This record gives sequence, C-alpha cells and structure tokens, in this order.
Amino acid sequence: QVQLVESGGGVVQAGGSLRLSCAASGLSGYAMAWFRQAPGKEREFVTAINYSGGRTYYADSVKGRFTISRDNAKKTVYLQMNSLKPEDTALYYCAARAGVVVTTDYTYWGLGTQVTVSS
Repeated sequence: QVQLVESGGGVVQAGGSLRLSCAASGLSGYAMAWFRQAPGKEREFVTAINYSGGRTYYADSVKGRFTISRDNAKKTVYLQMNSLKPEDTALYYCAARAGVVVTTDYTYWGLGTQVTVSS
C-alpha cells in the first residue's frame, strides 16, 4: 500500500523560509516530485528528483529559491523553500512514480500541506 504524507507547511512572512517533508511508504526505486495548487488555479509542477538524487528539475518560478533533496534510508523527500513570496502560497503536494524522473504523469499523491506567505 503506497502512502505519501506531507508535513512542514505553515504561515510565513515574505522573504522567510520553510522546509516541507514527504514520508513515503510502499514504494521502491521511485522518482518524487512536488506540485502546488493555488486557489482558483490549476495544479502546477514545482520540482522533481530521481531516485539517486543526482538529477533534479525545477520550475522557472522557483529556481534559485527552492531545493529538493531526499534521504532514501528514511524514505523521505524534502523541499527547502527560501525567499518565499506571496505568490508561493498554495497547497503543496508530494507525488511519486516508478521509473525515470519527469515533470508530469505521477502515479501516487499525498493529501497536501498548506503554505501561506504573507506580504
């Protein structure tokens, strides 16, 4: 049974930082990603990482501010978010898929964790 559980969301002032975590179970050899969805908008890709951690992808909107990493021993992926902006406010979802890392087409999803950035 696959399960992804996000944590670490909250309210932060613009310019601040947050670190999200996603604990995975029931998976092996998987790529993982973060997506987000703001109110009234479609869900969008944020970042992804392959199983070894050697390959990462970022949306242009977060490059240089967000960093994805993973600890396979803990089966956990992290999203370090720095220099947060009000437009980063969204529900952040963790996602996983078997095989190669991509920016779309993820099979498994968590329930999300809310990030709110105040101006």
